[in-house]
Amino acid sequence: MALGLGWSPEAVEDVEAIAEYIERDSPWYAKAVASKIVETAESIPEFPELGRIVPEVGNPSIRERFVYSYRVIYRIEAERILIAAVIHGSRLLQPFLERVERR
Repeated sequence: MALGLGWSPEAVEDVEAIAEYIERDSPWYAKAVASKIVETAESIPEFPELGRIVPEVGNPSIRERFVYSYRVIYRIEAERILIAAVIHGSRLLQPFLERVERR
């Protein structure tokens, strides 16, 4: 049985900010990217260990999947998968570590 899926408020804000940024150039592409991020996140509970362990953290319960240039970072918890952050792959993870590792 697959785990439930939850989103941290910050991760929701991340996706909204990504869509707003892309929308300046292409509303269609902004919607496509946001939809693909959500679609990927919704597929994670089926096979949560499919994502790679986040190298900067090294904790097997904190993993990531890639969507275009974005890292969908999630935490495997006892009852659910929590999407903790969605960041561009070129950004350093350090400023996001506290919310990614939060229990």
